[in-house]
Amino acid sequence: MDVKGVVEELYKSDSRRVLATLIRLLGDFDLAEEALHEAFAAAVEQWPSEGVPENPRAWLVSTGRFRAIDALRRKSREATLPPDLPGNKKDGLFCSSEELEDDRLRLIFTCCHPAIEPPTQVALTLREVCDLTTEEIAGAFLTTPATIAQRIVRGKQKIRDARIPYKVPDAAELPDRLDSVLKIIYLVFNAGYSELRPDLSEEAIRLGRLVLQLLPDPEVLGLVALMLFQESRRTARTSPEGDIILLEDQDRARWDRAKIAEGAELSVRAGTAGYYAIQAAIAGVHASGVSDWARIVALYDRLLDVYPTPVVALNRAVAIAMRDGPAAGLAEVDELMDELPDYYLAHASRADFLRRLGRKDEARAAYQKALDLAKHEPERRFLEKRIRELF
Repeated sequence: MDVKGVVEELYKSDSRRVLATLIRLLGDFDLAEEALHEAFAAAVEQWPSEGVPENPRAWLVSTGRFRAIDALRRKSREATLPPDLPGNKKDGLFCSSEELEDDRLRLIFTCCHPAIEPPTQVALTLREVCDLTTEEIAGAFLTTPATIAQRIVRGKQKIRDARIPYKVPDAAELPDRLDSVLKIIYLVFNAGYSELRPDLSEEAIRLGRLVLQLLPDPEVLGLVALMLFQESRRTARTSPEGDIILLEDQDRARWDRAKIAEGAELSVRAGTAGYYAIQAAIAGVHASGVSDWARIVALYDRLLDVYPTPVVALNRAVAIAMRDGPAAGLAEVDELMDELPDYYLAHASRADFLRRLGRKDEARAAYQKALDLAKHEPERRFLEKRIRELF
């Protein structure tokens, strides 16, 4: 057996679950991270001769826990240990799979506590729950690794100093805490969907399902449905070279029908009353295979009432263009440009309407403005191709 390979796979699949439990047991993020690495190092050392344990995750938790205790005792006989840690007796395998999953959920709610600033919530969740590096997080949010590192340090300090409890909120507290958790889960999903870390999309869906088990709220149903609809198109949305394929040009045979069916069932249960539920309904219309643009515009009207932002208005304008033609869409977008001067998709949408109207010079200028603002290579290649087509 390739034990080293087994340990590497376990690290990829389970290290965040193990870390979440160690944080609960040790009461300190940094100590838990040291314990995590100690546990995996011990696995590499011991498993080749002893064999892989029947419950490797629980073994890693137990080993990490006791190595942390030993390290604290070596540093000082006066060290204050968390009250739930055992004494000298090792209690072996003690964590069930359900406990490990519950700890994952506790960690999300801790990282998303309202006492922590939203940008720090995002950085903490992506680092501690999803194991992104500071460089990967910085790249996803167009900032520097040093800034992300500072946010993570501040977040851990806040949790420690404010004694933020490591738990899922009580039922009475849960609705007020839910919004920030859903926002973070969707940010995690989008980080994966943008192909920074494709595995993150499935992780976000899994986290959404965990919250759904806890609270079958319409917005939780809507978020999970929305993520399933979007994830169902992953393999069809880019070419083998990584170029963007627009929705209307995608090979629908490559869409994941099981995810679409699950998303549709959840979306029906969610209704169309909230931010995520309405977006799920829109995504569900697209996933049905026939885009009913009148229905989509009506849903965007409702979304604009719930969440009146320029970006939602821009998406509505695109739907209007599909329903009523590019001139109608252009009129809507032109009214939004003062609010979205640096948003590349606003310029790209305007350019597309101008292209469809045959106004090539204006379309080229709008595409060039979008290109100047676009940050990711697939987007830039798509815009460059559109500009070449207009000559």
